[in-house]
Parts: sequence; C-alpha cells; structure tokens
Amino acid sequence: MSSVLSLDTAVVTRAERRILNGVSWMTTPGQHWVILGPNGAGKTTLARVLSGRTHLSSGTATLLGEALARILPSELARRIALVSKSSAPSIRPGSTVRDLVRTGAWGVTVHREEYYEALDNARCDDLLAAFGVAHLADREFCTLSEGEAQRVLLARSLMSDPEVLILDEPSAGIDLGVRELLLSALEEIIAAPNAPQLVLITHQVEEIPTGITHAALMSAGSILSAGPIDRVLNGVNLSAAYELPLLAGCDSGRWWARGIARA
Repeated sequence: MSSVLSLDTAVVTRAERRILNGVSWMTTPGQHWVILGPNGAGKTTLARVLSGRTHLSSGTATLLGEALARILPSELARRIALVSKSSAPSIRPGSTVRDLVRTGAWGVTVHREEYYEALDNARCDDLLAAFGVAHLADREFCTLSEGEAQRVLLARSLMSDPEVLILDEPSAGIDLGVRELLLSALEEIIAAPNAPQLVLITHQVEEIPTGITHAALMSAGSILSAGPIDRVLNGVNLSAAYELPLLAGCDSGRWWARGIARA
C-alpha cells in the first residue's frame, strides 16, 4: 500500500540525547491521525520532522515516497502545512491578518512582493469567513487573542491546498468555547471532499475531533502503539504511555480518559 507520510528508523539527537528514538511509522491515503503522549514524549519534534522543519540525525522521512530532504523548503511548506505556536515568532510585527493568511499560498511567513491573483484573494476571504475571523482581516496579527490567532493560522494553513495538515497542540491556551469552535472547524475540514490528511498532536483525548481514524501513542521518543483509533485508545495503552492507571472510552463520537479512582 502506498504511503502519504513515512518514517523509517527516524532518529533526532540533540546534545547527545535522542529525542526521537528510531521511529518507524506511516500513513496511507484516507487516514487522519492523532498523536498522543506525555510531555517530553517527542510529539512536537515528530511534527517538525514530518513537516520538514527539523532534519533527522539518521533514518528517512518521505512524502508520497519522496525524501523530504530532497524537496525544496518553499514547495514542502505548500504541500505540508504546519500549524504550531513555534511558527508565530517568525511573523513580522505589523502583519495584518489578511496579509498573513495570503502568504500561505506561497509558503512564506513574511509579506514582501508576492503577487496574488483574484483567486488567491477570494480564497483568503472565504477561509477567513469559514473560521469566523473575517472581521479581523485588517487587524494586526500580534493583537489577536490565543483563540483568534489559532483560527487565523488554521485558515492560513489551507491557502495552498496542502496534501497534509499537521496541527501541533492547536487547543493550547484557549478556552472551552473556542476549543469547541476549533474542533467543529476541524471536523468540517476532515469531512470535506479532497480534504488534506490531518495529523493532530495533542495531550488531551477530549480534543480529538470526530473523523480521526487512527491514533499513535508516544513515550520517551518512541511510538508505543499505532493503528485504528478504536484499537489504540484504551485504558491499557494509555496507562502504559502516561505511566498512570487510566480508563478511556468514546461517547457520541468524542473520546474521554480519566484516572482510575483509588479504593
């Protein structure tokens, strides 16, 4: 079966410490994944490797069979969109929401002299409206709240019509109401025709949108379990990943997990 994303014995080492420890994993067309695990498990590093922002110390990473290292960064940024707080500091102060979202069509984060066609402008306006932030189009990005900024970055990520959309903890720092709006938006993305493959990195099983088909659990730089979500997300696997007795289940399409009460 052909892969969309693939890692083969992927290792990332920093200061003699293995952050990714020989990870082998792949996705195939039609799948949408959630990656879960405790702090320090290597989830954000995995997201950056999959998007080409971090290079492997050894091993291989591919997109549709092509080595990520051989794809031009600008092309890769258009084909694999990454939404992460780590991308925000590179955004130039003074950038408006509209300019920032439009730069997603070029795979850049700073608006210079890029040329935008009427189709680009229309797509930008449509995406801002779809995520409920059209009224913020002329605001400076740096003035937005956490929830507003996340929805703007999500709109920007879809400007290039990417093949893969990677979200690194998109609900971090936002309140319950905004989180539910964000999850609804993700569910619409997954359900849309020709949707990009979604890879969601999160700490919380409650933040998994309906439509996610597969899950992987990480711990200490390794993937402990991966496969169809209803086979992976159970108390036994989650307890092993988090080193804590846990129960897990799914209710009306939404997942939950909690600690086992002590007698």
